[in-house]
Amino acid sequence: MSAAAAAKGADAGLAARAMLLEASHIGKRFGNLIAVRDVSISVAQGELRAIIGPNGAGKTTFFNLLSGFFAPSTGKITFDGRDVTATPPHQRVRLGMARTFQITEIFPELSVYENLRIGAEVASGYGLRAWLSGDEQAMIRRQVEQILDRTDLSAKSLRLVGELAHGEQRVVEIATALTLRPRLLLLDEPTAGLGDHETQAVVKLIGELRQGGDLTIILIEHDMQVVFHLADRISVLDQGALLAEGAPEEIAANAAVQEAYLGKTA
Repeated sequence: MSAAAAAKGADAGLAARAMLLEASHIGKRFGNLIAVRDVSISVAQGELRAIIGPNGAGKTTFFNLLSGFFAPSTGKITFDGRDVTATPPHQRVRLGMARTFQITEIFPELSVYENLRIGAEVASGYGLRAWLSGDEQAMIRRQVEQILDRTDLSAKSLRLVGELAHGEQRVVEIATALTLRPRLLLLDEPTAGLGDHETQAVVKLIGELRQGGDLTIILIEHDMQVVFHLADRISVLDQGALLAEGAPEEIAANAAVQEAYLGKTA
């Protein structure tokens, strides 16, 4: 089968799935600066979508719009058929969205287990409770242990996060996001600053997380090897606008993308 035929087959499979996230004509203006302009994407349940583009293309701003940290100046965002355009971040978490950040957001002075426990308690509605019953504590413990096992962190559960290598801290952040039981996981530069071995570990984890089709992932990523290895489809932003969208094979062959980002080939 040719690469083009494989890409069409993959697109047909995604098209048959229900759309979990739809952003329609999204724009964001900061004064006279237009950071995102008229961007529309649709992401299917179980899909892994990569968003790429040169520095200043508007990728992180677009992520902040999807996750509710910024309100769009124009357009509409729908999650699982529900209009969430004006929904704040904490309510989007309750609906099934979770995200990580380009700069790792964890509690370095706490253990791996404690970081995950906090996330699990928040997801279960216990975030403001000073005391949990024995049954509630046991339930939280089971949830945390399942995530520790799923992310290969069980052996490090009692280590302080601040003592871990940068790549391991990235895994802890992803694991903490998983305690929120997301249907959509937004990963902002998950391999930024990692060495080759650490990158391979994070890529392996992301690949395993998507198995089964119950978790949809959107990631911003600068490492094209990672993108082409993981992504079902790729959206390319340039100067705040959607430059191209398609399967990895289509994006790699797109002349406009080569010119703007990948490096024009002879």
